[in-house]
Amino acid sequence: MFRYFPLCSLLTGLVLASNDRDGIETDPSRAMSGGDTSVELPRAQAAYRGAFSFPAANLPLTRRGDHFAGNSFFQNPWVTAPASTASRDGLGPVFNTMSCQSCHIKDGRGKPPEAGQPMLSMLIRLSVSDEGANPEDLARHGVVAHEAYGDQLQTNAVEGVAPEAKATVQWTEIPGTYDDGTPYSLRRPSYHLEDLAYGPMPDDIQLSGRVAPTVIGVGLLDAITDETLDRLADPEDTDEDGISGRVNRVWDVAKGAPAHGRFGWKCEQPNVQQQVAAAFRGDIGITSSLFPAESTTALQLESVKAPSGGEPEVSDEILDLVTFYTKTLAVPARRSIEDPVVLRGERLFRSLGCNACHVETLLTGQDPLFPELSNQTIHPFTDLLLHDMGEGLSDGRPVFEAGASEWRTPPLWGVGLVFMVNRHRNLLHDGRARGLEEAILWHGGEAAASRDEFKSLDAEDRRALVAFLQSL
Repeated sequence: MFRYFPLCSLLTGLVLASNDRDGIETDPSRAMSGGDTSVELPRAQAAYRGAFSFPAANLPLTRRGDHFAGNSFFQNPWVTAPASTASRDGLGPVFNTMSCQSCHIKDGRGKPPEAGQPMLSMLIRLSVSDEGANPEDLARHGVVAHEAYGDQLQTNAVEGVAPEAKATVQWTEIPGTYDDGTPYSLRRPSYHLEDLAYGPMPDDIQLSGRVAPTVIGVGLLDAITDETLDRLADPEDTDEDGISGRVNRVWDVAKGAPAHGRFGWKCEQPNVQQQVAAAFRGDIGITSSLFPAESTTALQLESVKAPSGGEPEVSDEILDLVTFYTKTLAVPARRSIEDPVVLRGERLFRSLGCNACHVETLLTGQDPLFPELSNQTIHPFTDLLLHDMGEGLSDGRPVFEAGASEWRTPPLWGVGLVFMVNRHRNLLHDGRARGLEEAILWHGGEAAASRDEFKSLDAEDRRALVAFLQSL
């Protein structure tokens, strides 16, 4: 049985105690990564498979009906139109997947396929050079889409329509060595497109592989105020610490105005609802009031003639339910926080400067529609900002104000549970890292100094740092 720990009494003061052994904070609320929304998992690790799929611990019973109704539309597949299930038809005409859960498996992470296999929980974003593009169009869309294939490659289609292409990934191994002589190997992906339905791609096409991230805690991140992000940002590195996080200025469709980006691998979406609506359109081919046009282009004549599931295909009511579901998913509590090895790793995490970007503690703002998410002291280990991660991680594809080598600091809460939930250890935006150590070793740019410090650690300290990350 899962135990839910409301922490109102603990969080009112939030006094941080000191551990005499190593100076690590030992306030018990530190374990509750999502504040009052956190759920504590049982000791039996076999139960961890569903760790990302619980409603927020402080969500009242009167609101859990909406949570589970949203889960139904998140989890179950959409079908082609016309269908007897009118509230769930409109799939395609081209698409990547048939449901949200197909990519966010058990509300967790997707992964890249094995070499030569089709992509199931991964997709390819694409665009062309924005040189000479209309600045107003760029401000609203962030990229220049390909005239035939759009801004996302669709590898599936309904009957009578051709998939845009077949996409596979191949890997190149890159050997390396820790300072103590221990060898390691990283892998770099390359993408191959076959059976292109609308002609060849240009030589300078910008391709970027993206795996689905975990969904936990997005409502809490949505509740972080713009003012907090502005305080965390230091685009000119005025404090000369080598870290220059930036806000990505993106387009808020509902408001028709620029906004702070905070979701997506490059902070390209301003809020959870727009992220959900964009995924409905781009990944499943489902239109909404926010995105009323299909993702197909005028050159895809078969797609243009395909039947529609209505205008729009997902109602505002269902869109709100799916948004409610994703925003009210619980964040699992940390585990083993008093373990000496974990404490040692936590100290190393800070001494290496990892917390300069992976900010440990933030306070959410006030959201009248989601009192459960309001005024929560949380530990997401992110600043929701863009950072230059170096050429090694560049995808060659700018989005809004995010450069090709800039990526959002991903939240680390729940990272230690990915293997239990999703049965793989693939990390980073394209799943290239086969575990936490490889993810660290890919850090470059602003994080190069921290990466090099990690490489200089002995094996015992490296294991301790990984043990800390696995406790999150």
